[in-house]
Amino acid sequence: MANPLNYTYPSPLAGFENAPPLSDERNEDGKSFVNPKREHLSEAYSRFTDPLDNGRRGGFDIHIYYFQNNKEQAQYARELWERIRREFPELRIYTFWDRPIGPHPVAMFEVNVFTPAQFGAFVSWLAVWRGPLSALIHPNTIPEDGVSSAESGYRDHSQRAIWMGERLPLDYSIFARSS
Repeated sequence: MANPLNYTYPSPLAGFENAPPLSDERNEDGKSFVNPKREHLSEAYSRFTDPLDNGRRGGFDIHIYYFQNNKEQAQYARELWERIRREFPELRIYTFWDRPIGPHPVAMFEVNVFTPAQFGAFVSWLAVWRGPLSALIHPNTIPEDGVSSAESGYRDHSQRAIWMGERLPLDYSIFARSS
């Protein structure tokens, strides 16, 4: 399993090294800054940034958790799963599990998104509709040279993860076994 202390982080300013200094000028609200103008929007609006998977696998998985022994949560999760399938048929929606599976400590179902537009629409919708449930949102990255898919998966599920609601402890040992 990858040691998080060994992760490297390229500078977020790569590509902007020779940019002029930023202005201290404020917008009318008095709080936010006036940003420099650009000729075009960031590519991140139309395609996931590297190393996110822009292919068949999809850029992000969203795992929506419920406590399988809690009848109200199980019913809400089942209804949410059905609503997502009806409202977002373009997304990939997986099996409604009634038990823990893989690194996931409780029952869940999974949704994949393939574009930044789908991510923005679905995650903002889920913020309102997830109710009492928790959700793990993790990227699917293409492993860098010299990094195994297990190490990349571990990093996606841990260091790069986004949580909505209560964070649940995952069983990361699955990534050590598949190295």
